[in-house]
Amino acid sequence: MATQTQQPPHLHLAELTAAQFLDIWKHFDADGNGYIEGKELENFFQELEAARQGVGVDPSHAAFKEKMKEFMANFDKNADGRIEMSELAQILPTEENFLLCFRQFVGSSSEFMAAWRKYDTDRSGYIESNELKGFLSDLLKKANRHYDDKKLNEYTQTILRMFDLNGDGKLGLSEMARLLPTQENFLLKFQDITLTAEQFNALFTLFDKDGNGYIDEQELDALLKDLCDKKKMQNIGTSGLTGYKRSIMALSDEGKLYRTELEIVLCRDSTL
Repeated sequence: MATQTQQPPHLHLAELTAAQFLDIWKHFDADGNGYIEGKELENFFQELEAARQGVGVDPSHAAFKEKMKEFMANFDKNADGRIEMSELAQILPTEENFLLCFRQFVGSSSEFMAAWRKYDTDRSGYIESNELKGFLSDLLKKANRHYDDKKLNEYTQTILRMFDLNGDGKLGLSEMARLLPTQENFLLKFQDITLTAEQFNALFTLFDKDGNGYIDEQELDALLKDLCDKKKMQNIGTSGLTGYKRSIMALSDEGKLYRTELEIVLCRDSTL
């Protein structure tokens, strides 16, 4: 099938709407893996420099490489050699910057999980478009942003286009967690812990020692340590494990973590 050649979006450095930001992201993240990296990154920086200087730039020139190195030192916050969407949001002046707005609302992974629990009202393990709309409405009120219903619908659709990786019209936990800064994205750190439904059921039964249908904080602690040992994740460390446990417990009902809540984290939609 012949692919249509697409004109790259112009990297003007005036304020962008969320839709323009998304067009730029999708153009430069050519393989759609959620990062601008390698050749994509060089292309992006070349366009950015050309927009800043008003003339074309030579990527083979030593000064270009030096500038790119300096640029990455400033904006590649987690120093992984690539740019993620939240880092791009810091680079481009986006008028309706959901990502920065979201940071004020949800600063840590445990706050994120508490927000997830609040807005996944039907406990389906997904944030559907109507639930996302409620989330964005609260987010904009908290940030003192003015909006009408038409704008709110537009924002909801834009967020879905940004983060709905599998195109099912709703956001799974790992898709929604891409809103978090990388260092706070506990799902990325623990993405090697992925269980099948059978493995999960066996594990839950094993650690729900008193058989009361939920796991408390101590039982979760033992379960996570066991999982890390089995998956040979010694690099996590005690503080990492404590943070992960705290994030998961934010899903709990007064310290009781029921099967469905834990399944969302360890089983369902853990394919980021």
